[in-house]
Amino acid sequence: MWEDEISIAFLDANPVKKGHVLLVPKEHYSDILEINDVLYSKLLINAKRLSIKIRDTVKSPRVGFAIEGFGVDHLHIHLVPVYEGGDLNPEKAYKASEEELKEMQKKISF
Repeated sequence: MWEDEISIAFLDANPVKKGHVLLVPKEHYSDILEINDVLYSKLLINAKRLSIKIRDTVKSPRVGFAIEGFGVDHLHIHLVPVYEGGDLNPEKAYKASEEELKEMQKKISF
């Protein structure tokens, strides 16, 4: 969907909200506290740029970040459109259809 020299981003197949994107560094880390300050800054700048596009596409008031590496042992940032409190709850995830993912990818197109 989108990539640069340090990271790749793609739609989550089990989104919490439509437009939920995963931003993943290409180099392996389990925890964000393991990365150096330069990579940390670049990764968060990428998260901001992608989030602006997501917010503008799905018309959400905000985009929430959830930084983790538990379900998959690789650092990744969830970029989730947020409309109200509790929207980042992973228990709200659902299985997106191929059609839904393709349609959203066309809309967001970075």
